[in-house]
Amino acid sequence: MNKPEKLIVILGQTASGKSGLAVWLARQLAGEVISADSRQVYKGMNIGTGKVTKKEMAGIPHHCLSVTSPKKVYTASDFEKCAEGAMEKIWAKNKVPIVCGGTGFYIDLLLGKIQTADVPPNPKLRKELGKKSTEQLFKMLQKLDPERAKNIDAKNPRRLIRAIEIVKYKTNSNELASFDSRVGVGVHSWVKTRGGQITQATPYEVLQIGIAWPKEKLKERIAQRTATMVKQGVIKETKKLKESGVTWKRIGELGFEYKYPALFLRGKITKKEMLERMILESEQYAKRQTTWFKRDKNIVLVKPTELKKTQGIARVFLAK
Repeated sequence: MNKPEKLIVILGQTASGKSGLAVWLARQLAGEVISADSRQVYKGMNIGTGKVTKKEMAGIPHHCLSVTSPKKVYTASDFEKCAEGAMEKIWAKNKVPIVCGGTGFYIDLLLGKIQTADVPPNPKLRKELGKKSTEQLFKMLQKLDPERAKNIDAKNPRRLIRAIEIVKYKTNSNELASFDSRVGVGVHSWVKTRGGQITQATPYEVLQIGIAWPKEKLKERIAQRTATMVKQGVIKETKKLKESGVTWKRIGELGFEYKYPALFLRGKITKKEMLERMILESEQYAKRQTTWFKRDKNIVLVKPTELKKTQGIARVFLAK
């Protein structure tokens, strides 16, 4: 029986340095990087999403970056297809796929812990939910799926409606996803199931590495990164999105890094208020990410001062 393929995942909160570690590790292991970020998939959204630059890539191929227009809605199912397609191509070259990102929902979907693929839109439900306020939608999701509510943008009605749509569909159709943790600490293989039936058996083994920053130090990094984002031109980037035909409403749905510059451009808040709100929401997002990742005891946590240890950890994993 052939050994299952190997997959490495680098995860952590916003501003934790995931991209830099993924590139460095890819250079050591002959790997390629797959982005697991729900907004870096959009073209023209580089500064506000902290998208890795060509120079920062250091020649390492990256996948699932800038693959669609911000005018379009990119679903978790779209990401799953993109990531799995990239993984197959990377394995075919005898290289190591390294998934890097902070969107825990995307990572869990890829790892088979949750399943949203093939959940069809429900126009009747969407119309009904569209009448509710953002606060009402979030409270509804908290009751239906507390875990999903921990890692979602609580002020994004489109994402809240989709999350409710998914959990209601899964509840009604009794769709399940099981996660079998058998290979050892930090390493997983799994089966995806639907209605109790195995649909994909142990396709690959996974090593998850998380960057563990002290809370206060991470807050400093978030503030610094946000200030740098403004200096680099996130306001101008937001203006370009509007000029390209993206509506103000849609820009507000693309994340707080664009929502507040958009409000500033419209004269609704000052530049100081914009910066303060961006930092606050980034801290809140980091907190939700921390809560989400803490659920998985298989994640190998590494201190920022010990990142080079990841090479040894990964090599042991790949040699098994």
